[in-house]
Amino acid sequence: MTETVPSTADTIQDFKDAFLFLEEWTDRYGYLIDLGKKLPDFPNELKTEENLMQGCQSQVWLISYMEGDRLRFKAASDAMIVSGLIALILAVYDNHTPQEILDTGSDFIEELGLSKHLSPSRSNGLHSLVKHVMAAANRHAG
Repeated sequence: MTETVPSTADTIQDFKDAFLFLEEWTDRYGYLIDLGKKLPDFPNELKTEENLMQGCQSQVWLISYMEGDRLRFKAASDAMIVSGLIALILAVYDNHTPQEILDTGSDFIEELGLSKHLSPSRSNGLHSLVKHVMAAANRHAG
């Protein structure tokens, strides 16, 4: 039995709805922190220099691999809000085909207001994470 993965558009809409419901940014940060706490464990043996993303103030490890025709991601951070941002990005992009990921783009980050409400270093790190995701999708797109 294959698992049904929500479309990237449905996942983005769910986040937009959650952010609309949570009007205050302090509540939205709390929501992001809760998301980050639900990230799957990232094995310590993968926390290597090779998997460490550059351009992030916090430590962020990211790996990508193909599973059938789906691009999979695993990531972790040593910072709570960054972990939440990772969880949001992975919820949107993980377990989709490279072409679906490329077709989705990253406009939703602006639509959620994340860039405006994050510190410049977190915003840069978020965009760096998305760049890594898109680069992996480009590498695997057929």
